[in-house]
Amino acid sequence: MYPQDTKFAVLIPCFNEEITIGTVIDDFKRELPMADIYVFDNNSTDRTAAIAREKGAIVIKEPKQGKGFVIVSMFQKVEADYYIMVDGDDTYPAESVHDLLKPVMNNEADMVVGTRLSNFKSKAFKPLNLFGNFLVASLVNWTFDNRLKDIMSGFRVFNRDFVKNIPLDSKGFEVETQLTIQSLFYQYKILEVEVELRQRPEGSSSKLNTVTDGIRVLLTIANIAKAYRPLLFFGSLGLFFLMAGIGLGLIPVIEFIKTGLVTHFPTAILATGLVLVSIIFFAIGLILDSINFRVREIIQILRKHYYTSKL
Repeated sequence: MYPQDTKFAVLIPCFNEEITIGTVIDDFKRELPMADIYVFDNNSTDRTAAIAREKGAIVIKEPKQGKGFVIVSMFQKVEADYYIMVDGDDTYPAESVHDLLKPVMNNEADMVVGTRLSNFKSKAFKPLNLFGNFLVASLVNWTFDNRLKDIMSGFRVFNRDFVKNIPLDSKGFEVETQLTIQSLFYQYKILEVEVELRQRPEGSSSKLNTVTDGIRVLLTIANIAKAYRPLLFFGSLGLFFLMAGIGLGLIPVIEFIKTGLVTHFPTAILATGLVLVSIIFFAIGLILDSINFRVREIIQILRKHYYTSKL
């Protein structure tokens, strides 16, 4: 089914998943018997690492606590042609991996995401989690003018170019959001494939803190929007201060029109200051956007040179 000389790597980030990790490894061995399976143990205190070794997986310990650190370590340490990343909680169907692999292997996508929001078991998502996913997706799509459905899925397939060149600096569960945002900024091709999200097996508990990790995701979006869409970020701030300045400035202007006098000097000074601040924000946005445009050009040239040198 797949070329014999192609190297596949299944990457499984894990923290205390002794109940499910054996099943996940067995399922992916069945679907991709030629793949190397890597379990990155993030300081588990149970038998996760021992069970993974018993099942024949390559176990690598990541001492820095947090899923973001784990994925950065995965991308740096594992060599393959195609990478399959999946959570170790047995909520994603291994049989769907072929649907995710196909677009990447056909050069139709650099990253394929297994989107869960159209097909999931009734208890697999809490209402607050669903709302959080919708909010994050809406913010990302608005920021990058896209129509992605599931920003935070943990089931993804990547090609080698993506894994070895995408910059990541997230610490926790917001890393999936950063993977998507960085992909959009660096103009990698993303596709989504619907998969079923299963309920966690009995005795297995989620490590996700809805409120804390949700705040981290939103802060990540704000920081990345500031860094990678500066014209939108600073332009929005500039527009806010401009409208506030105009609103306050109307008070002395209307007063002058009616009486020929200006008595609201503090209001006039504040309004002038707000307008000047808005101009500064617009200027910052324009300058940083121009720099980002040149950076993207340089990256595209370097990637083209890299592929040309390999031919």
